[in-house]
Amino acid sequence: MNIHNSTPDLTKAEKALSRQYPEDFTADSAYRETLPDLQNGPASLIRGEDRMIQHVGISNFRLPLQVGLRDGSVRELDCSVTGTVSLEAGKKGINMSRIMRSFYDHAESQIGFGVVEAALDSYHRDLEAFDARIALKFSLPLKVPSLRSGLEGFQYYDAAMEVVDQNGTRRRILHLDYVYSSTCPCSMELAEHARQTRGQMATPHAQRSVARISVLCAEDLHVEDLIDHCRAAVPTETQVMVKREDEQAFAELNAANPIFVEDAVRLFAERLSDDPRVGDFRVVASHQESLHSHDAVSVVTQGSTFAARSMGPEMFGSLVHPG
Repeated sequence: MNIHNSTPDLTKAEKALSRQYPEDFTADSAYRETLPDLQNGPASLIRGEDRMIQHVGISNFRLPLQVGLRDGSVRELDCSVTGTVSLEAGKKGINMSRIMRSFYDHAESQIGFGVVEAALDSYHRDLEAFDARIALKFSLPLKVPSLRSGLEGFQYYDAAMEVVDQNGTRRRILHLDYVYSSTCPCSMELAEHARQTRGQMATPHAQRSVARISVLCAEDLHVEDLIDHCRAAVPTETQVMVKREDEQAFAELNAANPIFVEDAVRLFAERLSDDPRVGDFRVVASHQESLHSHDAVSVVTQGSTFAARSMGPEMFGSLVHPG
């Protein structure tokens, strides 16, 4: 025996296996019937406790879709789909490709809540689930003007349309991340005190801040409507194109609108409460402090849809928008 030969002995059957990819092979219907399908196997294949699973599906399935805007125009956007269903006890698993196929069936349509619901109905029915949900995420570029110079640039708004079927009730939810500057009112007063009492130049601290708005909504509420509400509530949105006169204007705008994180969520909530198209809502705000090595955060909710006893460890950590 050659002790230096580590290659195991191969059986005749193994030696007969082809190691070339069969490019000309076709899987016809008869062949497909012979393929094993473990996910639709008997309950005896279940590992762990045989119990119901609330959510199982796919996340970050990407494809380009035609998203309809408020003015009737259409944008082709890179979209990320998360789709899940509930899974009853006694069932091994689901065929996740059905979620993807249901969305490709609508890939040529102009995407709005109606089409998202149609995709959900399709895989909800195919997978025979009690509950189902789907979320379509995208980044929407909109042209915004500078404050004084007349320049324009594209601001990108992270948004999502979500449809939830739970306990026989369907909900439409719209999500938006709004990025703004927050100048600390306390720091502003302290800086003014130093100037007035000691002739000492001082500047208040300000920072990039993010509010994540989630609303239970009517069909005619658009992402642009939420953006309008955010701008009206907290007008210090971060800028795109900036010349010196714009930078000066932004400093003046921040001085006119100093804001604590508590103020921010209440101002956003005030605007949402006044819109009859908005039902339940949640506002999560994070002021990523330049003074501190930690963030200032706040959450306000209305209604039962977003009420939760646990915030989860990533609620605030995900509110980061790199430049």
